[in-house]
Amino acid sequence: MSFWTATHGIGNKEPKRAFRFKVIINGLDADGSGYVWFAKKVSKPNYEISEAEHKFLTHTFYYPGRVTWKEIELTLVDPVSPGAMAQLNALLDAQGYAIPGSAAGPWETMSKGKGAAALGNIEIHQIDSTGATIEKWTLKNPFIKGVKYGDLDYSSEDIIEMTLTLRYDWATCDIFPGGGGGVDQNVGADTSKITTGEAGAPPTNSFFKTESE
Repeated sequence: MSFWTATHGIGNKEPKRAFRFKVIINGLDADGSGYVWFAKKVSKPNYEISEAEHKFLTHTFYYPGRVTWKEIELTLVDPVSPGAMAQLNALLDAQGYAIPGSAAGPWETMSKGKGAAALGNIEIHQIDSTGATIEKWTLKNPFIKGVKYGDLDYSSEDIIEMTLTLRYDWATCDIFPGGGGGVDQNVGADTSKITTGEAGAPPTNSFFKTESE
């Protein structure tokens, strides 16, 4: 295909690149921007659809069931300042975890509301070569499910990495044309096939949303 052999200029149909991304978590920001500059790797949201099985004679039929969004992992490097370790510990505290004390307390426990409030908005931005956002995933009602603080090893010179596991209810995806000449990603995508069961325009929703909607 000519797509793969053509010289791609700004605004042309250049493939998305894995290293062009940024993560925004208000609860982990270092300078008030929400941008987590020490994020190294992140999983994009993903989901599974359950199925119901029906057998009739020698045949098996399947029907779609519920959508379940899967947890994602965020890998962070641990700078000395600002300390990612200290920020993660503070988030766990804000989520409601209290070190066991005496029989007199503390009695605070974790809740989903406190976890979501502590993290704030979580957004994963895919960007183009100009730095403009072309795809934005937003996690809804996220909370911390687990943290791995990394390993220490006398034989290793690697940078310490920490892994943050996030659980959320669902995610939305916004699509933008980016900053490279205003080429809309939706050009060439036959979204008219996304219908509500009847012929017509696709339903408006926040999962697949163009800039103009």
